[in-house]
Amino acid sequence: MTSLMLSLSASAQTLDPVIMTINGKRVTRSEFEYSFNKNNSDGVIDKKTVEEYVPLYVDFKLKVAEAESQRLDTLSSIRKDLYSYKEQMVIPTIVDSAYIEREARRTYDNTAVRFEGQDLLTASHILVLLRQDATAEQQAAGKERIDSIYRALKAVPREQLAEKFAELAREKSDDKGSAQRGGALGQFGKGTMIPDFEKAAYALKAGEMSEPVKSTVGYHIIYMTDRHPFEPYEYHRSNILKFLEQRGVNEASANAYLDSVSQQRGITRAELVDELHQNLVREDEEQKNLSQEYYDGTLMYEVTKKDVWDKAQQDAAGQAAYFNTNKKNYAWDTPRFCGIVIHAKDAGTLAKAKKVLKGVKEADWAKTIVSNLNTDSVKVVRVERGIFKQGDNAFVDKEVFKQKAEVKAKKDYPAWMVYGKKVKAPRTYTDVRGQVIIDYQNACEKTWVESLHKKFPVEVYKDVVKTVNQH
Repeated sequence: MTSLMLSLSASAQTLDPVIMTINGKRVTRSEFEYSFNKNNSDGVIDKKTVEEYVPLYVDFKLKVAEAESQRLDTLSSIRKDLYSYKEQMVIPTIVDSAYIEREARRTYDNTAVRFEGQDLLTASHILVLLRQDATAEQQAAGKERIDSIYRALKAVPREQLAEKFAELAREKSDDKGSAQRGGALGQFGKGTMIPDFEKAAYALKAGEMSEPVKSTVGYHIIYMTDRHPFEPYEYHRSNILKFLEQRGVNEASANAYLDSVSQQRGITRAELVDELHQNLVREDEEQKNLSQEYYDGTLMYEVTKKDVWDKAQQDAAGQAAYFNTNKKNYAWDTPRFCGIVIHAKDAGTLAKAKKVLKGVKEADWAKTIVSNLNTDSVKVVRVERGIFKQGDNAFVDKEVFKQKAEVKAKKDYPAWMVYGKKVKAPRTYTDVRGQVIIDYQNACEKTWVESLHKKFPVEVYKDVVKTVNQH
């Protein structure tokens, strides 16, 4: 038995050799190929060769190793996320067809019971709307109107009645929804319409038209297009299944299976999902790669966010130092206007706005104006704050960059002015903070990855790298 196991292990190594080890953890060629091929498929702009992709993948796996060393995979939030993903993978494989069939049959039976053996009807109507509190005069006018429509329809030959009914429904009916369809209400059965309307409809044969019918919403004339008995289950089965599928019956059946089996076996639902997931990835290479990718991606994101992105985002001193060291990277090709555009109800409000700005720091200009001049109920001023280049703002273009184009004042704010100054280059990192943060994060991440290379042993097997997609 031992020799057989060794033989099988050696065979597996030959079929799918290890391409690299990161902190002692083996990465197979198939796992690397899956990632490489996915990220270098048709449509990818910045394609890499295998040799170019190897160091990128090593860096990716080093981040995962760091996350595992910090035991981020044991955090309840991460465990919940990974469990949810496993469950999503497992559920489509355990859909219970018997459960779904029972639900479909139950849906049919409930509908059939509601119809009480009555026919399904397909009809149209013309409605003259009448409020329940209508005066006697309004009721008389409504009755005269419906009678007039009815007389016009009665004069139509039977073979032309359907066409004429649809025409008058579009012109005269107060039910604007069905009027657009020539009065068509679609198919309905017992218990789905207003009682008075339903009673009159069920009294009609296909091709017949009712006299004016009074209901709680007004007067109707009904034209019966078709009626037939409620069909057997087999007739409706495919539509019922589609209806149930749209409402999540597949997931419901899988959930019922998980709850039932876990209870029978005396294990938790999470343990059952984990067992089913292990079986799935053991038997399906694609699912195995997807699971590994999701696991690695989740940990990589969390550890990079924690150790790099969040820290760099909050490190104002580091951002400032990075900007001062790399000022040439943030030079502007044209001057910018740093300040605000004030839109006000009148010139007097503009004067007040300018007055309250004295001694206020630039970063607080907009907040100061709004808090001093606007109230909860009255907004007399609006402020646009930013760093504007030519073309960004019509008001700045006209006043600061001396463009000749006309500007249209904001609605309800006819008076306007700009306040600030034109500068040729960023004064501090805050003038270009968004780009500085991105660049600073990238620089911090590069330094961090270099430290991971020192922390974790990495070995890449170049002979296996040469066989990627070549076996």
